Amino acid sequence: MKLNANALAIAAATTTAVLWILCSLIVVLLPEMSMNMSGYMMHTDFTDMQWSMNVTGFIVGLIVWSLFVGVAAWLLSVFYNKFS
Repeated sequence: MKLNANALAIAAATTTAVLWILCSLIVVLLPEMSMNMSGYMMHTDFTDMQWSMNVTGFIVGLIVWSLFVGVAAWLLSVFYNKFS
């Protein structure tokens, strides 16, 4: 079975965008819980840090992460199709 590289890239980028928006909403609505959870996931202590959430950072992060994941998914499917 061959993967459609473009479809997978678009699906991955869209999924990343949705998750980025949800994560950003959680950070805005529950900043302390978000900081604690981030610390737990990265095995570190973020108690002396704080979030820096602004519109520019939100938009740049949304675009960069979505593009990066889309390209990674496209490349993964190209390699998969080549090796399968």
